[in-house]
Amino acid sequence: MSRFDAKFAELKTKNEGAFVPFVTLCDPTFDHSFEIISTLIDHGADALELGFPFSDPLLDGPVIQAANNRALNAGHSTEDSFKLLKKVRSKYPEIPISLLLCANLIFAKGLDRFYQHCADVGVDAVLVADIPLLAKNEYIQAAKKYGIQPVFICPPNADEKTVQGVAENSEGYTYLVSRAGVTSAENQAHATNLDRLVEQLKHYNAPPILQGFGIAQPNQVKEALQLGAAGAISGSATVKIIESNLGNHTKCLVELAEFVQLMKAATK
Repeated sequence: MSRFDAKFAELKTKNEGAFVPFVTLCDPTFDHSFEIISTLIDHGADALELGFPFSDPLLDGPVIQAANNRALNAGHSTEDSFKLLKKVRSKYPEIPISLLLCANLIFAKGLDRFYQHCADVGVDAVLVADIPLLAKNEYIQAAKKYGIQPVFICPPNADEKTVQGVAENSEGYTYLVSRAGVTSAENQAHATNLDRLVEQLKHYNAPPILQGFGIAQPNQVKEALQLGAAGAISGSATVKIIESNLGNHTKCLVELAEFVQLMKAATK
């Protein structure tokens, strides 16, 4: 049983949803990023979704773009991100870890080598944000070769064929996007058809659904669970706390701890 499968099974017995924060690895520095990730886990994160520093993130709004730039400007690379992942996995052997990446980062390393490196450092799942289902095969093959679970995005405008494809090809979890556009904590409007998409995903036996984009408040976590999702992902709101406390790392960790505790409490 994978770490994601085990975590969702555990949460089901507790009648809880999952809270999954997203941060960019090595933001603002390697050491601070490790302390940030440790704080997220220690204060209630059920799993992690992590990004690698990248100069042209496709889905990200200004907050996560700035996080990428901070990590890059600090001189951190994909190799540093893998080193940080290894350090996180060593400290937290059970936490499920997923990567949310653009394809260029994988191509730069080569598919086979990239997924092997993911396996070596203890990554559980990889979501390639800009790979459509039509181009999925080589990514799925490389992922499964090394025991990595492939994850796909269900967009809010998905037709039934797309929903079926996402459900049948995702493992670990399914990423349900709340709305069109880029990531943002400010834009908290959600599409009106999410209940239908959740119903269709479940009809096609999708892995547990995590809703993301615009999840910034505990009530939105509750709403995602009421829709039938298994949990919620919060990226921009989490990263915004880092951005707001660049001059005071101790305060950053305190505010992150408080945020995770509030968001996790909403899953119970």
